[in-house]
Amino acid sequence: MAGATYFLPRDLHPGAWWLWALGLAVGASRTTNPWLLLTILAVACYVVVARRTDAPWAMAFRMYLYLGALIVTFRVLFRIIFGGAEGSTIILRLPEIPLPAWAAGIRLLGDVSAESVLGGLYDGLRLATMVICLGAANALANPKRLLKAMPSALYEVGTAVIVAMSVFPQLAESVVRVRQARKLRGGHGGKRFHALRAVVIPVLADALDRSLRLAASMDSRGYGRAGVVAARTRLVTGTLMIVGLIGVCVGVYATLDGSTPRYLAAPVLFSGVVVALIGFRTAGARVKRSRYRPERWQLAEVVVAASGIGVAVAMFATSSVDPTNLNPSLVTLSWPMLSWLPLGGVLLGLVPAFLTPLPQPELERVPA
Repeated sequence: MAGATYFLPRDLHPGAWWLWALGLAVGASRTTNPWLLLTILAVACYVVVARRTDAPWAMAFRMYLYLGALIVTFRVLFRIIFGGAEGSTIILRLPEIPLPAWAAGIRLLGDVSAESVLGGLYDGLRLATMVICLGAANALANPKRLLKAMPSALYEVGTAVIVAMSVFPQLAESVVRVRQARKLRGGHGGKRFHALRAVVIPVLADALDRSLRLAASMDSRGYGRAGVVAARTRLVTGTLMIVGLIGVCVGVYATLDGSTPRYLAAPVLFSGVVVALIGFRTAGARVKRSRYRPERWQLAEVVVAASGIGVAVAMFATSSVDPTNLNPSLVTLSWPMLSWLPLGGVLLGLVPAFLTPLPQPELERVPA
């Protein structure tokens, strides 16, 4: 019976989608290979198309794709404008603009090499992939349900973060609504600047009205309410959280940086996580709130989270086996190689598109 109900349509826990997307983003941060980065992009786009709903935050995913293309374009342009002659293969010769002595080390235009352009392309593609992965999480996870699932210790901070994350999808929905309204009114004429101004002002006004309504509704429901706590307890809680977060930062940096001593890696990271969890637990005790229909983690959520974490683990494991395939050389130009092991690890991210239930239709969300 459990297997029969596994694939019934329902909305998954938003935290599972965020763990999946963060796993893809971490995997993308470990490589500059364009084939692997494009594969990660294809995986994220396929899962979004297969499992997104008709909600406004899901329809804004294409905005993240446009933002990714803009990031790649600007990254390449910056390499061309500021110091694009790093390499021996010159592909473009531009007149160099002389700069004063106080700007030594900075050059404008001049010779452009293929190595510099490819370096900008690889870096821009990696950053764009990470941004699109986070956009995939924003498209698949309901931000309001994510706010409900936030722990009590991060309640106030989580409220601000969730509201900030929902602004971009709301802007996308406002743009669509304003454009449809202009089409119905026959507002196609005019110059581009006047048309843009006619769209931007209603969009900003609509976004401001939505923010005010959201703030009023949150205030009426008691968001931001803090319990009464002694000053000594508040001091101990703040100290635990700050020390724990510092330990986490030092441990993560030591783990990613190979030149840092190993005794600052795993032990400091583990100790920081433990201290931070104790501080979160103590801070959450002063906020009392009830949950209507609390979010539950089931087998489908575990599958989604494990899929994203598996991508990150596979990229970390293969970086020590064959690092040249993950980061193509810019000294000797050649086609980037693609190994089966990291490719198989990236393809683990496709699991949610096949082994998770479909999202609940919009008609079934409305109560009878």
